[in-house]
Amino acid sequence: MRFLVTAGPTREAIDPVRFLSNRSSGKMGFAVAVAAAARGHVVTLISGPTSLPSPAGVHTVRIETAEQMLVAVREHVPACDVLIMAAAVADWRPRQCAAQKQKKEATASTLELERTPDVLQSVLPLKGARVFVGFAAETEHVLAYAQRKLESKKLDAVVANDVSRTDAGFEVDTNQVTLLTPGAPPDTWALMPKSAVAVRLVKWVEALRR
Repeated sequence: MRFLVTAGPTREAIDPVRFLSNRSSGKMGFAVAVAAAARGHVVTLISGPTSLPSPAGVHTVRIETAEQMLVAVREHVPACDVLIMAAAVADWRPRQCAAQKQKKEATASTLELERTPDVLQSVLPLKGARVFVGFAAETEHVLAYAQRKLESKKLDAVVANDVSRTDAGFEVDTNQVTLLTPGAPPDTWALMPKSAVAVRLVKWVEALRR
């Protein structure tokens, strides 16, 4: 199969020096890409800014902003059988990016924000028979919010995890997730290395396609 995987954060510029982003390290998405390639699939990885090296045997596309992520996903979805959206795309960006570094002032300033494009929502019309899997990184009401995402976007699965934990979620090498699928009870997996989570997720996709 042909896998398209997104990973990492996006950065939304305030000025040439500062940006809005999040704590995503890209480790989960990279692990999925590595696992899929190791199991013989053709893999394209679209990654926001991370310190991780491009995986061997994986076509890696580097982007920075949510808008660039959307453009890259739209470009590559038609050639894929499976889309796994593990990236933590920033929800907001500054309405304007200053041309020069903004200096400190004696009075407080206000930063006007606007929504970034919803990458997954934007490519749903391209789904067809493709498997679409989303990730839901939450700090409260984890399963409820993940279930809402599953239903509203009509996905094949959502991988939910509580990123307020110190042993799961952002920046660490382990994860504890719950797989939500339409019409089935939540399937909670034990805490394990992200590499093991990735292998299990890829095997789940393979079984679904069969």
